[in-house]
Amino acid sequence: MSFISSALCVPSPEIEALMRGRAIAVLSRQFLQTNRVFALYPLKALPVAIPLENYYRSGFIPTARSQWDAENSETALIRLWAKSEFCQSLNGLEDLESFLEFLGSQTIWTSAGLGEIVEGKNNFFLTCLRVYKLPQAIVCQREDSNLVPGKFIGIPQNFNGDESQPVLSDRLFNRRREQLEKRTPPDHPELELLQSAIAEMAPNNANAQSFDRDLQVFLGWGESTTTTPGDRDRDWIEAIATVGNSSDGDTFEKLVRKSLIKLGFSNRNTNPKTSLHPDCTGGAGGLDFYCENPYPVVGECKATQSEKVPDGTPAQLVKLGYKHLQRQYNRCIKIIMAAGELTEDAELTASGNEMNVIRPETLQRLVDLKSRHPGAIDLLDLKPHLEQEPHGQEADGKVNRYIDRLWQDLQVRSHLIKLVKNANRDVGIEYLNGAYDASNPPKFIGSLNELHEILIELSSPLTGYLGRKKGETWQGDRFYFLRDLDL
Repeated sequence: MSFISSALCVPSPEIEALMRGRAIAVLSRQFLQTNRVFALYPLKALPVAIPLENYYRSGFIPTARSQWDAENSETALIRLWAKSEFCQSLNGLEDLESFLEFLGSQTIWTSAGLGEIVEGKNNFFLTCLRVYKLPQAIVCQREDSNLVPGKFIGIPQNFNGDESQPVLSDRLFNRRREQLEKRTPPDHPELELLQSAIAEMAPNNANAQSFDRDLQVFLGWGESTTTTPGDRDRDWIEAIATVGNSSDGDTFEKLVRKSLIKLGFSNRNTNPKTSLHPDCTGGAGGLDFYCENPYPVVGECKATQSEKVPDGTPAQLVKLGYKHLQRQYNRCIKIIMAAGELTEDAELTASGNEMNVIRPETLQRLVDLKSRHPGAIDLLDLKPHLEQEPHGQEADGKVNRYIDRLWQDLQVRSHLIKLVKNANRDVGIEYLNGAYDASNPPKFIGSLNELHEILIELSSPLTGYLGRKKGETWQGDRFYFLRDLDL
């Protein structure tokens, strides 16, 4: 694969559309040869100065708005690279009006918005892209004031294109490309109108989000529903440590908020200074994050590239905590999310005020576990680990030990399921107890009662890893295999 050293500037909403398989084309300012490769840089600008509602189709507006807000930071994350498949000028077409109408039916743009570009006599080309995800995001400083959509720029980290993570499968991409090249009209225009209406509801409605995904799959805008919610979150989860070790404080704060929500924390407070809204920040004088349920948690975020965390960070949490929460602050669990080492004074302040200092890598481990195994983390079980000593920087170790314990518990359950599967019949407690002890298990199980409790958990209808034939007593229960627990 070719060496990649440049990036095409693309409006942030369109980067999101490409990331999710919602789009396969962008606008460029120069003709791109077939098979040219480049990264994609998220830009906070449109090719023309018109409202989002006039430029993008209605079903894409919620995504466009959220991405516009999300890109309000000092750094940009390059997460995609692309290969040009074909390129066509938007100027000088014999039947321009019908071509723009077609594009308006097949892409995220409106025909009117595309018309604004052509009418302005800008030299724009429609470029069909095969898009791939980068194994690790590239962080670079923003220079949006000097950039325009469709322009190429250099990137700070050169790489060879890795085709192991295409956004769309070969089958789906080839189908979409053929529709674009041959100007095939939409198969289900009525369903596209329905999808547009559902998309307006989706940001605040989980059922609408699920329905919207199913509609997009049916319309050919996305892959099948075998993709789990955890898979859909992989991109931002895998960016937590990278961003936390950069100088991009705003993006890190938003990722921390998303992480806390993913873990199950919530906050109905509409005050922006004491919020958990994932697309906002506390701003000047506001708390970086505040959770109300299932118990109060308050904290500061410090994205640090190389410098130490000063005493001002924990001191700021004390000051703002009392300012905004008053006596409620004393009841809160206090957390500082920071990559850098604390100065001696900062460590004394953090430890003395019972603040847990947690690294971005640890937060990413915690959220990754929740994403892969949603039932593995019980926030009420986590609470005493955050309340008890040690605090300060040593708290990161106790949280990692908690995560290690949860992974070990999962390994025990996966191991038991394999033993039942390998037996190829229904088995009882005594058999499993002996087989488990003789199988080099990941952890010792203390008693038959404990083993039975685990087996009951695995045979619950809500988990469904094992089936259970109930005996006259609990010792007479028998279990049989239903499905694997993949770790």
